[in-house]
Amino acid sequence: MRPLLQVRDLNVVYRSGRQVTPAVTGVSFDIAAGEAVGLFGESGCGKTTLGLTLLRLLGAAGRVAKGSVIFRGNDLLGLGERELEGFRGAEISMVYQEPGMALNPVLRVGDQVAEVLRVHGPWSRTHCREEANRLLAQVGFGADGTIGEAYPHQLSGGQKQRVVIAQAIAARPALIIADEPTTSLDPVTQTEIRALLKTLQVKLQLALLVISHNPDELEQVVDRILVMYAGNLVEAGRTQEVLESPLHPYTQGLLRARLSNVAREKQRQALPVIPGEPPDLAHLPTGCAFEPRCFDRANLCALRQPPEFQPGASRRVSCFNYAS
Repeated sequence: MRPLLQVRDLNVVYRSGRQVTPAVTGVSFDIAAGEAVGLFGESGCGKTTLGLTLLRLLGAAGRVAKGSVIFRGNDLLGLGERELEGFRGAEISMVYQEPGMALNPVLRVGDQVAEVLRVHGPWSRTHCREEANRLLAQVGFGADGTIGEAYPHQLSGGQKQRVVIAQAIAARPALIIADEPTTSLDPVTQTEIRALLKTLQVKLQLALLVISHNPDELEQVVDRILVMYAGNLVEAGRTQEVLESPLHPYTQGLLRARLSNVAREKQRQALPVIPGEPPDLAHLPTGCAFEPRCFDRANLCALRQPPEFQPGASRRVSCFNYAS
């Protein structure tokens, strides 16, 4: 069966004057229909750039240097802007980190959800408003429709994010990209929004790409995790495999912060902390990008980039430690 989304050898750069900085390098992965996949990594690793590239939402400084993004047999990178509009919202939609930025402050939220339906369907204004009320109820608001009369400033952060999710599912897309969807919320609301995303994914048979630096978020929502460092995918596997038995030294270091103080002390040698700062993408080393920060580096790591190894049926890792 053909995957819903196929990303192949994707390379994205940012240009500032004469300087060209790589942001995504040689990234390839698939997402199946109905599958939830997590993109995991620290700030600045290229996660958001990758998510924006899938919908061609990069700013003027960003450019796809090479690669393809195939969605249901269509290469989204080769489509004209008018053709692409038929996919944005209708086939693939996005949930952003800051819900307030995604909502118009002078329009009632019910009208904003209804507008998504009007853009993507031949329905009357009355039908769209009725459907908007149903969608708002589906994401956890009361069925009486009163929330639709509110303006964004009258809602909490969690309520705004529920409205944005209602917009995202309005046209019944096949794939939702959620970029750090709970980061700006309090812990209780974070848990509620994660549960909502998982419920909607199962109920509506959606595919999800959840971008996050938080392993707890991914554990609750996704089936599979892709780990990103300096624009490269360095590890991939089933969620529990990656979180319980990380292979790449970078993944191990990220997950060490998740441990309790007692567990951290016990596993100091197994999961050492990551030293140093994230790399300057404009001046990456010749070899493995993680080599300057790696506690397990060898001479070879500084000389060339590791290829991808498959130490298990569902595992992928780019690290010379797994060379046969």
